[in-house]
Amino acid sequence: MAVCCDLEVDVNGEETFLLDKKIICSFSGRLCKLFDKSTNAKRNKVKFRDFPGGVENFELIARFSYNNGKIDINPSNVSLLYFAAQFLEMNNSVSGNRNLIEKTMKSIEEISYWTWSDLLATLKRCQDLQSSGIVERCLDSLVGRLAIPSEASPCASTSSLDSPGFWLSCDTRSTKSLKDGFSQATWWFEDLSILSPDMIEMLIKSMVSRKYNHVIIGRFIFHYQKSKFYTASPDEKHQVLETVIDMLYTLDTNSISCKSLFRIYRVVLNLNISKNSRNKLECMIGSQLDQATLDNLLIPSPYGASYLYDVNLVLRFLKAFLCGGDQQVSPMRIKKVGSLMDMYIAEVAPDPCLKSSKFLALVVALPDSARDSSNELYHAIDIYLEVHAGLSDEEKMKICCALNYEKLSTEAGIHLSQNAKFPSKSAVQALISQQLKLKNLLQGTNNTKLYTNSPCIFIETKGKAKKDEACEPTLYSERLDISVDNEKLREHLQGMQCRVMELEKVCKKMQSEMAKIMKSKAAAHSSSARSLPRLCS
Repeated sequence: MAVCCDLEVDVNGEETFLLDKKIICSFSGRLCKLFDKSTNAKRNKVKFRDFPGGVENFELIARFSYNNGKIDINPSNVSLLYFAAQFLEMNNSVSGNRNLIEKTMKSIEEISYWTWSDLLATLKRCQDLQSSGIVERCLDSLVGRLAIPSEASPCASTSSLDSPGFWLSCDTRSTKSLKDGFSQATWWFEDLSILSPDMIEMLIKSMVSRKYNHVIIGRFIFHYQKSKFYTASPDEKHQVLETVIDMLYTLDTNSISCKSLFRIYRVVLNLNISKNSRNKLECMIGSQLDQATLDNLLIPSPYGASYLYDVNLVLRFLKAFLCGGDQQVSPMRIKKVGSLMDMYIAEVAPDPCLKSSKFLALVVALPDSARDSSNELYHAIDIYLEVHAGLSDEEKMKICCALNYEKLSTEAGIHLSQNAKFPSKSAVQALISQQLKLKNLLQGTNNTKLYTNSPCIFIETKGKAKKDEACEPTLYSERLDISVDNEKLREHLQGMQCRVMELEKVCKKMQSEMAKIMKSKAAAHSSSARSLPRLCS
C-alpha cells in the first residue's frame, strides 16, 4: 500500500512531522473530525501547542498508528500514551478494538504489580500533565504500600542493592533499633519529595483518608517544604508554602510541632501568601500557644509599622487559643499562656511607639483565671507607664483597671500605693484591697481562736511578750479623700505601710501560737485516753 505525506503536524513548535493523513485519522477521532472526509489532495497542516508529552510522545503515537495499533506499552510510557490518547480521542468509535485508550487502561489496571520505581517514574512524567485517573491510581498504590508493615521499605523494588535506602531499611543486623525504626517509617521522604505541590496535596489527602500516622505525615510535609526551597523560584515557593499550610491544617493539631509551625511562619513573613492560608497557619499556632516560648512571639512588626513587635499577631494567636477548636482549653494550659503573656507584655512595654489601646488589649486578652498573681502584670504596667509618661489620667486608669488588686502580694501592693507613676485612684484601690485582705486574715485567725474554745491559753503564753506585740493593732480604716493633694496622700500611704507590716508580724505570731496550742491539746487528749483503762481497772 502506498504511503503519502499529505499531513504536516507541528508539535508544540518543537518539531514538524510529515504523515499519511488517512492512517493517522483512522486512529484519532479529533483529527478525523477536523478534516471530515475531505478528498482534497492538497497537503494539510495542523499545529498542536499543548500536546501532552511533547515531540517524544507524538512519535510514539505515530508508531502506534503506522504499526496498525501494535506497540509495547509498559510503565515507562503508559502515562504518556494515555494522555496522548485522550488528547487525540483515540477511542472505540474510530479504531474499533485497536483504540489506544483501552490498551493503556488495561496496563494501568495492573498497577499493583508495578515496582516502587515504576510508580515514581510514572508520577514524575505526569508532573506537567493534566490530572487524570492514572495519577490517582499511582498515588493510591504508593500509599497502600506505605500502610502495610511488610512493605515498609523499597527492598523488593529498588534496582540496586547498594543503594543507601536498601541498607537503611533492610539491614536487620543493625543494633541501632531506634534509628532503624525511624528510617523504616521515613525512608520514602526523599523519593516523594520530587512530586509537584498538586500531587503532594493528592498524596496527603489519600494518606489522611487511610488514617495514616499524622505525626509521620507532618514530618514529611516539613521535609518536603525544606527540600523544595533549595532550588525553587519565588513563585514556586509561594505555591509550595500554601500547599504545605493547607495540608498541615488537615492533620491532628497534636501531631504538629509548635516550633516547626513558627519556623514556617518566619518563612511566610517574606512571601505574600493568600489570606486564607495565613489564617490557617495562625490558627494552628494559636491552638498550641501554651507550647510557645517568648522568643517565638517576638516577631517584628510588618513593614511600615512604627511599633517594634507585631502585637496584632499575638492578639490573633490568643484569640485562636481561647477558641480552642472543638476542645475546651484546660485551666492549666490557660495559666501557662498567662505566664507567657506576662513575659511578652513586659518585653513590649518599653516600646515608646506602642499605643495604649494595643497595650491594654494585651493586658485584658486573657481571663482573670489565667493568673494566680498580678505581680508580673503590675511590673509590666509600671514599665509602660514610665516610658509613656505623657498618657492622660483616663488612659492610665483604663490600664490600671485591668489589674486584680486582690492578687497583688503585700509588697507589690505597698509599692503600687507609693508609685507616683500610677493615678491616685489606683493607689487607693490598692490600699483598700490590702486592707480587706488583712482584715479577712485577722477574722480568720479570730475564728480559729473561737473554734479551739480556749481563749485563756493564748493570754497565758503571751504573758512574757512585749507589750507592743501583745496588743492587737487596729486596722487603718480612715476614709481617704481622693481630692487631697499628693503630699497628704503619701503620708496616708506611709501610715498604712507601717500598719500592714505590724499586722503581718502579729498574724504570723498568732498562727504560730495557735499551732502550739492545738498540738498541746492533742497531746493532752492522747495522754488522758491512755490512762482511762487503768482508772477503770
